Amino acid sequence: MAAPLPLRMNLPEEEALPLGEQAFRRLRDAIIRGALPAGRKISERRLAASLGISAQPVREALRRLERDGMVITLPRSGTVVADVGPGQLAELGRIRAALEGVAAALAAEQLDRDGLAALTALLRRMEAGTAAQDHAALDAANEEFHALIHCAAGNAFLTRSLTSLRAYDQAGRHRAVGSTPRDLPKALAEHKAIVAAFRRRDPALAEARMRQHVLRSLVTNGVLPAAVKKAR
Repeated sequence: MAAPLPLRMNLPEEEALPLGEQAFRRLRDAIIRGALPAGRKISERRLAASLGISAQPVREALRRLERDGMVITLPRSGTVVADVGPGQLAELGRIRAALEGVAAALAAEQLDRDGLAALTALLRRMEAGTAAQDHAALDAANEEFHALIHCAAGNAFLTRSLTSLRAYDQAGRHRAVGSTPRDLPKALAEHKAIVAAFRRRDPALAEARMRQHVLRSLVTNGVLPAAVKKAR
């Protein structure tokens, strides 16, 4: 008997999601964590049995993952986990930095008082997380920070593209050593500078600061070489 697929159990907040979305998230999570390594064959039937659902939502999830480049379909081999190497992660990271910058520029034109207040509240959470060196809290606040900016940008195509690219960013983090305590104040200062650009309603400044912030984080996580963070 084949070993069960290494999928995490559903989180409570996922239970209300459509079955295809649940399958997509759990399979993507397993790929990002490395629980499903490159070249691992994925059987629709086994995956459906592991999730306790029919094959249709599993098929839908695999199609989405293939569009995102996380799985590929090979002749006579079926669907397998794609091999995303360091070179491709670096390329995708630079693309994400550029798109995050565009999102920040659009958000600078759109953010209202409530949006700025929400970002300010996130900065306070980041300050507390930085002081406590609480990486989990900082990761959560960072995700909310970027999600709020993407929402304020108001471009659905841009949001979809960034959502796909952030999955690769997470994969890169799992392969890397990650931030050290001395890197945390840098990230906090960068987030504050981005919000300051929003308050000034300066799209060009917001774009430049966001792009440099993302590039610096990619360097910290070993996805990009150190020289890249000096790019303008």
